[in-house]
Amino acid sequence: MSKIAAYRLYNQHIAQPRHLDVTSALTWMGAIQGQDYPGAKWSLGLRTPGSTDTDVEQAISDKKIVRTWVMRGTLHLVPAADVLWMAALCRPRVMAQMAYRFIELELDEATIQRSNTLFVNALAGGLQLTRKELFEVLEAAGISTAGQRGIHLLHRASLDGLLCQGTVENNNPSFMRIDEALPGVRALPRDEALALLALRYFTSRGPATVQDFGWWLDFPMADARAGLEAVKSQLVEEVIDGVSYWMPPTTTTPQPAPAYAPPGFDEYLLGYKVRDAVLDPQHANNVCPGKNGVFFPTMVLGGRIVGVWKRTLKRGALVIDPQPFASLSDEDMAGFAAAIQRFGDFWGLPVVVTRPNQ
Repeated sequence: MSKIAAYRLYNQHIAQPRHLDVTSALTWMGAIQGQDYPGAKWSLGLRTPGSTDTDVEQAISDKKIVRTWVMRGTLHLVPAADVLWMAALCRPRVMAQMAYRFIELELDEATIQRSNTLFVNALAGGLQLTRKELFEVLEAAGISTAGQRGIHLLHRASLDGLLCQGTVENNNPSFMRIDEALPGVRALPRDEALALLALRYFTSRGPATVQDFGWWLDFPMADARAGLEAVKSQLVEEVIDGVSYWMPPTTTTPQPAPAYAPPGFDEYLLGYKVRDAVLDPQHANNVCPGKNGVFFPTMVLGGRIVGVWKRTLKRGALVIDPQPFASLSDEDMAGFAAAIQRFGDFWGLPVVVTRPNQ
């Protein structure tokens, strides 16, 4: 196993996870990509020994974890305590990238501000409403939600620090007011927010490059370098094959297990601009076919992604279909089967692993 892969597994708390609860694990990570809601919950379960889906749902119900749009304008799970400063940090960059789309949708600033007011009023008193219910509020006030107008207005209100997602039922998220649901959450000056996010990124995802950090944020490289500069005294630099990597100081030698089964969109792969340390570029299309933005769950053996897996629910059991990129030994398949058992434990369901066609 390469040093980069071993330390990433350790620092991401996939190997030798050290957090006692899912909120602590998420705070360590800073944020995890969350458009695939079940997968995002498993990302936390993977990093929290003995945790279950119920534990993640309880943390969301208790308003310790929320889901909202932040880095790259993409849905993430973030600690509730950090939602305001994270949204404020990302807002200018995301809004600049979305500006033309708002023009196409004929959403001017007056309409946006009116929509924001309608959302805030509709959610007053601690109410949580679904997207459909909030769209009905806009339509009743004469604001069309057709053609992605509605979702862009919700996105904007979230970036403005007004709303975030709360509980989810039947894959249908509800929205709530931040000021009422999360009283006391803090805002931070931009430089302080950037430094804090940089520290969380490099301590949880190191070894990583400043280019990795810039990609993850989708900020100009000048901002990525400024964030690193603010915290590099708390990190260590190591040059590997002529490239500077940054990571937290540690005297621990990582001892990763033989196999892991991360979900699609997990930070072990998506947290970096350059992914060669864990995935052979020739297999990138197997993980994200046609670069369509949909990432399959992965088989990780020896720190490398060696295949993908799919799940179906049949007769109360999770049927797991491993699809390795190449033939694997019986020992490797046994290691993966052991890793996927933790996935079944997280959901409280028995697991059946099919035999791959090799």
